[in-house]
Amino acid sequence: MYEKVLVAIDHSDVSEHALAAARELARLSQGEAWVLHVREREVIPRMGLVPTESDAEAAEQVKAAAAALADAGVTVHAELTDALFGQAAQVIVETARQHEVGVIVMGSRGRSDLAGLILGSTAHKVIHLADRPVLVVRLTQPEHPAKTAATGVFPMPRSRRTLM
Repeated sequence: MYEKVLVAIDHSDVSEHALAAARELARLSQGEAWVLHVREREVIPRMGLVPTESDAEAAEQVKAAAAALADAGVTVHAELTDALFGQAAQVIVETARQHEVGVIVMGSRGRSDLAGLILGSTAHKVIHLADRPVLVVRLTQPEHPAKTAATGVFPMPRSRRTLM
């Protein structure tokens, strides 16, 4: 199984489900998990790099996610890093390489392929850049379950919005 798991989190509801999936993978393998939050910063002329969230907000999210994994008996490492807006996928993949994790776990809002292509889904980018398995957790039910299973995207029911 996967002895090292990296879970990428953000402020979306699906992050809770990604965290739960990572927790179960780490528990099954008696491995360890890295919680990663990439804080994106936008470049605005005459202002420089502007964060999309406060330092305290980002740190609290990582701390809470790490605590949830630790409370479940998982050895956990927490990491908060910055990236330019649109570069989160590259940072996620590079962090996975640095820590030699076996699988990357992350959430997806469940946009269609077309919307993901146009809007630049971070999950889509990670899947294409990663040199290791990526487990994508979604909140919405897919239109074609066979297609979903073949791509490694596993939906979570909407009713399970809290950590297990």
